[in-house]
Amino acid sequence: MNRNNKPSPGILAALAATFLLLAACQPAAPKAQAPLSGAAIGGDFALVNSKEEIVRWGDFAGKYRIVYFGYTFCPDICPTDMQRVAQGLKQLKARDSGKAAKIVPIFITIDPERDTPKVVGEFAAAFSPDIIALTGTPEQIAAVAKDFRVFYAKGEAVAGGGYLVDHSNIAYLFGPEGEPIATLPVDQGAEAVAAEIAKWVN
Repeated sequence: MNRNNKPSPGILAALAATFLLLAACQPAAPKAQAPLSGAAIGGDFALVNSKEEIVRWGDFAGKYRIVYFGYTFCPDICPTDMQRVAQGLKQLKARDSGKAAKIVPIFITIDPERDTPKVVGEFAAAFSPDIIALTGTPEQIAAVAKDFRVFYAKGEAVAGGGYLVDHSNIAYLFGPEGEPIATLPVDQGAEAVAAEIAKWVN
């Protein structure tokens, strides 16, 4: 009786070759499709930055872009969202500076009557020097908000003669060609924001 149950080297080699062949025949795992792929979100614009320079959407060609619409007099949600975007980018930079360098964060006001170039610049700089803050005429802002599928409307008056602005709070991630990729989970914190950005930025 043969008590040696080990397969011969020739059989092992044949089995290994068979496994390699089978692995090669397996289709590659499909790349995840971006949630906003093909969506009609975004478009050309010409707005003004904190230095009163004209900034166009095309100026960011080749860069990934995070775009958030809000206003500087917002008492709560805008500052919170912007802080989480800034912190998320900071975390990503610490882990992968190459990816972070490909991203431009952009803040666009939906309250141009009060948000002058200086005001939006100071607001954005409070969170990160990398954030580009933009404003424009009421007509320009209305057109851009429409293209980016953002809702806003002047809300209730507040003490002191001011007013609130009702608006959707969405942080969009766009690709190098200006294509919409995904929304960022700002409601889940900076860690979630960093993870979502890292998932889509190549």
